[in-house]
Amino acid sequence: MPAVPPRDSVRRGVLADRFGRVATDLRVSLTDRCNLRCTYCMPEEGLAWMPREQQLTDDEVGRLIRIAVEGLGVTEVRFTGGEPLIRRGLLGIVSAAAALRPRPKLSVTTNGIGLERMAAPLRDAGLDRVNVSLDTLSPSRFEQLTHRDRHADVLKGLAGAAAAGLTPVKINTVLMRGINDDEAPALLRFALDHGYELRFIEQMPLDAQHQWDRHEMVTAEAILQSLEAYGLEPDPVSRGTAPAETWVVPGYVDAAGKPARVGVIGSVTRPFCGDCDRTRLTADGQVRNCLFATGESDLRGLLRGGASDDEVADAWRAAMWGKKPGHGIDDPKFLQPVRPMSAIGG
Repeated sequence: MPAVPPRDSVRRGVLADRFGRVATDLRVSLTDRCNLRCTYCMPEEGLAWMPREQQLTDDEVGRLIRIAVEGLGVTEVRFTGGEPLIRRGLLGIVSAAAALRPRPKLSVTTNGIGLERMAAPLRDAGLDRVNVSLDTLSPSRFEQLTHRDRHADVLKGLAGAAAAGLTPVKINTVLMRGINDDEAPALLRFALDHGYELRFIEQMPLDAQHQWDRHEMVTAEAILQSLEAYGLEPDPVSRGTAPAETWVVPGYVDAAGKPARVGVIGSVTRPFCGDCDRTRLTADGQVRNCLFATGESDLRGLLRGGASDDEVADAWRAAMWGKKPGHGIDDPKFLQPVRPMSAIGG
């Protein structure tokens, strides 16, 4: 296999790989810092943050997004963290991305803290929608899971996002055996009652502690079994390249009056690698062609070394050309990435 894309791929200006996949969805991590300490992501104490000087500046983030959208065919940009709402330049970054032509779809994945205050300014800056992490309806469990007493703030953030029109408001939930795996039906009822779209996500081997255990993971099959009382029906709409398999919830409608749906992202037991359309940019300017990649390509060094837009685009294409056919979690030789989820971005 060649190490770089063939010239016809370069001329087409797309982020293609050797297996025919084309990346059009860019995940941009704006910081590795977070104001929660979720147990499946990071330890309660002792995780060193990335030095500020290593992080991309607002202008550097904006330039890379522009190259991706105008030169590499990216049509969707999602801002992640750590916690992206604590990035001081977030509104300016969103506004600059919204001004690009063709205009990409813009979203944020957040823990919801501060979203009540930020929802309207984000909408005005050009954000289209949000994904909010919520793993429990119990304030005490929330504190146990996150080591912070901020449950009420997350609920206010969800309501604020809906009121600002950042719809559909989606909830991301990770179930953990013996901790919150009994809450799936109640979480779905909460989402249905408020017009939110719920997505259950299998816990992945991306924790900073490297303590993930496949045998302790709540699988997609187990999640669906816990929701049998709802009589879920297969979604007639194709998922396309979306990571979530979705089901219609009979008798319910969403905030737009359409049939309500619930999704399950089975990254481990139901991998969707063959349809993956994502490329990832870390807060320090490294391209990752897969969430579970063990290697990265440095774009920050190119930016700060005076590289042209074309040179940066060529390096990005080369990074994506080397993408593997799948994440390989089932391979006995699988190695968990050194970076935890908080330093990669969701």
